[in-house]
Amino acid sequence: MSTRKVRDLSVSVTSFYMKFVGYWLATNYVEKQRRNIAMSYTLFTTLFSMSNEMRALYFSWGDMNDSIYVMCNIVTVVLVTVKLLDLFIYIEELHDLINYANKNFWHSNYDAYEQSMIDNCKRTCIIFVCTFIFFAQGTAFSFVITPVLANHAKNDSERILPFNMWLELPLNVTPYFEIMFVVQILFSLHIGVCYYCFDNLLCVINLHTAVQFRILQHRFANICNDNEKCNEASGKPSCTTNKYMKLRDYIQQHQSLIEFCKRLEDVFSSIVLGQVLLFSLLICLDGYLLLMEGAPRSRRIIFAFHISGCMCQLLMFTYSCDCLIRDSMDVSNAAYESAWFMLPMDKYGKMLRRDLTLVAMRSQIPCCLTANGFFVVSLETYTNILSTSVSYFTLLRDNTNNT
Repeated sequence: MSTRKVRDLSVSVTSFYMKFVGYWLATNYVEKQRRNIAMSYTLFTTLFSMSNEMRALYFSWGDMNDSIYVMCNIVTVVLVTVKLLDLFIYIEELHDLINYANKNFWHSNYDAYEQSMIDNCKRTCIIFVCTFIFFAQGTAFSFVITPVLANHAKNDSERILPFNMWLELPLNVTPYFEIMFVVQILFSLHIGVCYYCFDNLLCVINLHTAVQFRILQHRFANICNDNEKCNEASGKPSCTTNKYMKLRDYIQQHQSLIEFCKRLEDVFSSIVLGQVLLFSLLICLDGYLLLMEGAPRSRRIIFAFHISGCMCQLLMFTYSCDCLIRDSMDVSNAAYESAWFMLPMDKYGKMLRRDLTLVAMRSQIPCCLTANGFFVVSLETYTNILSTSVSYFTLLRDNTNNT
């Protein structure tokens, strides 16, 4: 079967936004220069946004509602900063992962059944990626649209910006207002792209790695019960030999996937830890700002998008990690369920049984992503984070009511 690349909407969208922030592959000198410019702009945007939000927290300190609003923005920018700095350190390893996936996952040398699994994986990736982008960009656009509607039919002295700025400049006067407004729009949209592009990449790679384990399950399960015509009973072991040669290839694919998961863990484990630690706080703050009494309708819309995006992000992040765990362990069952008992007791039949046993034993140790080695991320992590968020929200609300 020929190997040719096929278009995948989730991969195309993810690569576009990764190029936009300067973290995708570059194949020539011009693309490398563009990548360096985009990466420099991304880092500058993040540092500028972080410094502005820290100043905003300083000037809003003492006002509970405004402080929580600013803290929610700070946590979002901190998450972006953690992702950018970690992947900047592991940029070469990240590109190796993308190259491996591009070469071994996103192609079409599959049979009909395997291709159907790939197609199902693509549909799942598209749903997750597009849904998360919708809510993340909806949050960014809400920050932009809110001051546009608020400034309608107002005097110049009453105009407001998407984010407060404490500068010794007349920011409500033309042209300072227009310049700062455009700058804040560009920066907020760019922060939004940085917020979701890396999570989309991790989700797509996790789900495609999981489907590769499912393909291996299919191959292991059918290695001993194909329809090859052979006559082992008459002393012709060519059929068993061919099966064993296939098994060797499948074991090498299994080893490559296990090694790929280890490299994925090395690159993303710090990001996973940062997200798990901050997600509970972020969802708590979003819930408070969404349900806060007397909150403006525009702010409720912003954080309705924000909390929906967080829930979607957390679900696709933990679900993809859970798929990786389950599908890597199910290889053991597939090896056992193959018709190994029908093989002859010749040299290659015994070797094939032994190697299938080793595959089953190795598959008992799941491939997984951890929070920097502290704990394994799975769907159980999703429920734990939500439970912690509710606890934080209850404490925050009670403390607010008492004061």
